[in-house]
Amino acid sequence: MVTKQYFLSLISQNTLKRLFFSLMMALLFIVLSSSLQAASVTATLNKNVVTENEVVQLTLRADFSNTGNGPDLTPLERDFNILGKSQNSQFSFNLGTSTALNFWVVSLMPKSVGTVEIPPIKIGDLQSKPVRLTVKSSPQLLDSNGNPPVMLKAEVSETEPYLQQEITLTVKLYTSVALQNANRAIPSHPDLIIERLVDDQMSYQTINGTQYQVITREYMVFAQRSGLVTIPPQSIQAMVNTSTGRRMIKVQSEPLNLQVIPIPASYTADAWLPSEAVTVSTSLTKSDASPRVGDTLVWTIDIKAKGALPEQIPAVDFNSTRLYKLYPQPPKFDTQKTAAGVTGSQSITIEVVPTQEGTLVLPDINIPYWDTEKQAISVASATTQSIEIAPLPSSTNKASDSTPTPPVVSEASPEPTRSMAPISLAKKPVEPSQPPQQVAEPNTQNQPKPLAVKITPAQDGYTVRQYLIAGLLLLAAIMTASWAVLWFKRQKTEPENTYQVPTLQDFAPLSTDDEQSAFKALMECCNQNDLPSLRPSLLEWARHRWGDNEIRSVDDIKRLTTVQVTQLLMEAELMLYSSNPAHEWQGHPLAEALEEYTSGQAKPSQSSQLKTLYPNF
Repeated sequence: MVTKQYFLSLISQNTLKRLFFSLMMALLFIVLSSSLQAASVTATLNKNVVTENEVVQLTLRADFSNTGNGPDLTPLERDFNILGKSQNSQFSFNLGTSTALNFWVVSLMPKSVGTVEIPPIKIGDLQSKPVRLTVKSSPQLLDSNGNPPVMLKAEVSETEPYLQQEITLTVKLYTSVALQNANRAIPSHPDLIIERLVDDQMSYQTINGTQYQVITREYMVFAQRSGLVTIPPQSIQAMVNTSTGRRMIKVQSEPLNLQVIPIPASYTADAWLPSEAVTVSTSLTKSDASPRVGDTLVWTIDIKAKGALPEQIPAVDFNSTRLYKLYPQPPKFDTQKTAAGVTGSQSITIEVVPTQEGTLVLPDINIPYWDTEKQAISVASATTQSIEIAPLPSSTNKASDSTPTPPVVSEASPEPTRSMAPISLAKKPVEPSQPPQQVAEPNTQNQPKPLAVKITPAQDGYTVRQYLIAGLLLLAAIMTASWAVLWFKRQKTEPENTYQVPTLQDFAPLSTDDEQSAFKALMECCNQNDLPSLRPSLLEWARHRWGDNEIRSVDDIKRLTTVQVTQLLMEAELMLYSSNPAHEWQGHPLAEALEEYTSGQAKPSQSSQLKTLYPNF
């Protein structure tokens, strides 16, 4: 009995040991599995050996969720041209643990031939290991006739121009194949002013049995210093389809040398103006048929210079004299561009106020310039037609015309008093009845009799002149009242007509009622990974939120939202225009970023959500 109990106790002790050993092994397995799934960054290439101008794809994999702003691609810019980038994210669950996988596919173009090392790329707090890439020289791409599919030629109209003389730079692009994602360089030089002349011209030309499409682009060039100036080679970079697949090509033209001639010593004018031809026209406009002293006349001067910009035309400056006063206005500039070159024009308006009567003679306009065709100094001149200026009306003449002629009174007439009315308004005098003995006196027969004038008071009624003045005042009051009524009516109708201008809502009406419904449609688009519908849904929601005055494109949404939303929108655009299918786009990160922006509260991370659901893991 004692022996049996001993064996039973021994068996129970072994069972506990085996159970403890099993638990320790399970815990060790969990620790090892978690260590095998430690966070890391991996960089791989789709091919380790490429030819020159061939695109290579770098895939970056991050086995963790906290990737920050994504990979830092700055170290790649030294040896590669970054053509595009796309992103994809995946989540997996195993034995109660979650794994977040983030992928970035970067399209690269090597800048040089040889062995190139892709440096470590940092994502979050971790970085990848360096990867080596071998770039081989590629043979020249030729067609069946032995001609290159793309050629670029450049030429100038003058190799020895004068300083600031216009020359034409012509760049011709010959293509026998379709170009994709073409990137054409724009000519530039610190000592040259270069501007587009006219729109591109297209033609066709057959060279050595190969038909090319020729696109001609012209620039006007002005050298700003004398001596040797080199126009750098013009280049174009594009993707073409070949028998071996898509290939990136880069074509350059030959550099062009200009020997710029300085200002000749024989040019004695103050302002340097090289031009093929300069014309000057002038006119003097009268404000009245017979201008007088003090009237304002308009003097217009138009100057045109072929082969020069309007800013190159020297300023015309005249001073006032004792015969007239000049009030110049700011000049107006205009540039006319044609296939033959540029023509700059300058229009000058001067107000002229004559101060003396007589013949008004304005100074001649002389514009000296250097004739680039004759290679000699020339002068463009114009003469303004003179005008007769009448004197001001005399004040004495006006006074004599307005003052009534005084009545003629004989010497024997008594002096009129101040209250005496004009003779034209006085009644005919009536002789008073006197006795006969008082009329004739013997002592006064030889004396002249005084003229008797009888003054009668004016009538109490109104005269015709007063009635006429009253009628004119009444008519003026009626016209003023009518004008005021019409003005008020116009003020009321003008705003209605002003606000009838078509708006963005008329051209592109919103399909949703409010911002909430538009945001709901945007969230459905992101959750369904519907990349083609992302842009209209974004603009619909943004126009509700900020209005049509703020939103014109997706770039406005990037400007108004957070950095995270901007980054996700840029990744969506790269995915949309890249070679990857649109259905590979994942819209869940963008939906979460937009929800965080609109709510103002950061959403919990995936690991924290899993910790809440599974607290034992």
